[in-house]
Amino acid sequence: MLTVGSKAPEITATLDDGSEFVLSDALRTKNVVLYFYPRDFTTGCTKEACNFRDNYSAIAEHGALIVGVSTDSADRHASFRESHNLPFPLLADPGRTVVHAYKARGLFGLGTARVTYVIDRQSTIRAVIRHDLNISAHVPEVLAALAKIAAPA
Repeated sequence: MLTVGSKAPEITATLDDGSEFVLSDALRTKNVVLYFYPRDFTTGCTKEACNFRDNYSAIAEHGALIVGVSTDSADRHASFRESHNLPFPLLADPGRTVVHAYKARGLFGLGTARVTYVIDRQSTIRAVIRHDLNISAHVPEVLAALAKIAAPA
């Protein structure tokens, strides 16, 4: 995994709606919550996505955009997003380029880790959250990290 305080690698990839996501473009106006997960439609990944969905407003109030990332195709992401009424985009990474850039490889280098990065508008990683099994722990830690970004120094 990458570390808190490091610069977030620039990424350009396809979203579930077929449009292009460029991290630096998103960071011009919002902080970014980039969460990696193994597969669409699996029990844990569905629970995590719905947890982000259910807390979307609270995260957005902190000036943040949520972007989910897995190695599934854009078409599969579109179906997953529609099935669960997700109000945020999903980034398709079938070539694992983004997974590798963010060192989000699963155990023994297999699959994708369940890791979330909170990236501020200066492209600095402000939080790295990894809970492979305690899926519901991501959102509270994301909100705490976003609150620290918004707090005066």
